[in-house]
Amino acid sequence: MGSGSSSYTPKTIHLDMDGKVQKVSTIMLMNQDGAIISIDPTMPTNTQTRGKMAWGRQSLLFLSIFEPTQVLCDNLIFFRAFRINELKTEVTNRLAMLEKRVELEGLKVVEIEKCKNDLKKLRDEMSSRSSRVNCPCKYNFSDDSKKLTPRRDVPSYPKYTLSQETIEALKKPTFDVWHWEHNEMLSCLEYMYHDLGLVKEFNINPITLKRSWMLSIQENYRSNPFHNFRHCFCVSQMMYGMIHLCNLQEKLTLTDMGILMTAAVCHDLDHPGYNNTYQINARTELAVRYNDISPLENHHCAVAFQILSQPECNIFANVDPEVFKQIRQAIITLILATDMARHGEILDSFKQKVDNFDFTNEEHVTCLKMVLIKCCDISNEVRPTEVAEPWVDCLLEEYFMQSDREKSEGLPVAPFMDRDKVTKATAQIGFIKFVLIPMFETVMKLFPQIEEIMVQPLRDSRDHYEELKQIDDAMTEVNKAMPHWGQSVYEGAAGRDAGENSRGRLPCSLNVEPNAPGQ
Repeated sequence: MGSGSSSYTPKTIHLDMDGKVQKVSTIMLMNQDGAIISIDPTMPTNTQTRGKMAWGRQSLLFLSIFEPTQVLCDNLIFFRAFRINELKTEVTNRLAMLEKRVELEGLKVVEIEKCKNDLKKLRDEMSSRSSRVNCPCKYNFSDDSKKLTPRRDVPSYPKYTLSQETIEALKKPTFDVWHWEHNEMLSCLEYMYHDLGLVKEFNINPITLKRSWMLSIQENYRSNPFHNFRHCFCVSQMMYGMIHLCNLQEKLTLTDMGILMTAAVCHDLDHPGYNNTYQINARTELAVRYNDISPLENHHCAVAFQILSQPECNIFANVDPEVFKQIRQAIITLILATDMARHGEILDSFKQKVDNFDFTNEEHVTCLKMVLIKCCDISNEVRPTEVAEPWVDCLLEEYFMQSDREKSEGLPVAPFMDRDKVTKATAQIGFIKFVLIPMFETVMKLFPQIEEIMVQPLRDSRDHYEELKQIDDAMTEVNKAMPHWGQSVYEGAAGRDAGENSRGRLPCSLNVEPNAPGQ
């Protein structure tokens, strides 16, 4: 035993205990602090006549004969030898210190994330006010992906109790989206999921729906003039309204309605404010990543499912994996359908099916869902003028930001985005006449009840903008004549003032701007 090599033959030690010489099988040498001291195998052997217990200044030799009756004594010696209690206390104290440090470090992480988010918002605000020297589309994906992790300190938004009047208004296209704050819009979205039975159908944890998923969705919409969270709510509310107006609960499955609503909520996630044409012409990272094929819509899908990949944000966590695959594919199909480059293709496909539409045919139903999300995405002109017209201003502002950028980079500029060529009337007339009305009239063949509530407002909006264009054209004609009139007035005034100048008066001039508003 001891520290000797295994080839060394241990010596026999005898001890005189109470007048009897006994053979010792095990010895332990401990110092005064109770720590074990290694026993050297070369230690001199005592004899039967010299057995004794040795005391020294630095150590105490404890001897024990391991008999069954001495187990308790041996355990006590073992506990003293290894100081178990002291070690347990020390480990407990260290664990408590470590837990406190982890807690403090966690708080620091939260504060750092707060600072990062504040800095991001500040950068976005500054870039929106500046000349936009750097395109926000050319961002580093690794940096922006951090937005996808929900902040652990985000407070849940207040619980609003919707009045019966609000509940009924939510089901109609006339709903005024401008009167609601973000927290109120989140509560309305939460109500829609409950009202349609989606929370029960997908066994969604209400806390996940409210606190995690919806807040993450809101945070991942940028503060663009048009493509922002309010637009997301607009599209989702119109989808909810069409579900009720067209009685889709009786024609589609709850899974279909969940796909429609979730696609509407996610359809423009992280939109940078510059359309696909810009992405492709400027060869942005998005265009390169998605090979110029619907780069924005592909990005919206990717962000949507990155959010859902977070366990705390996954509203489909309790859905069967095979069912989730189908839901995921269907949501991707709908979001990709919002690319206006595919408008003609999708509408033509629907026209071929609408006269003999079969709700039991999966291909027919998929085509219908694609047309429905397209209708909702561009449905602002269905709403009352006082609700719809501010959206035109927002869209033109976003268009002008892009066209200014394109001019500065030497890229092609679309006429309908050029602030020097487009007006509110010209921007809307063609879009309403050749895109909106034909699409909604096709849907009307399947759901005649939408004519009065959705199609007629489009016709009225078309007439409104045509009247506005006539006024604009008349003003343009007047402005063309203004320079000649102004020049005549100027020459007359200049001649008259030339004579008065000799009497000490300063000459005056009349400057008339050819395109000045109101002239």
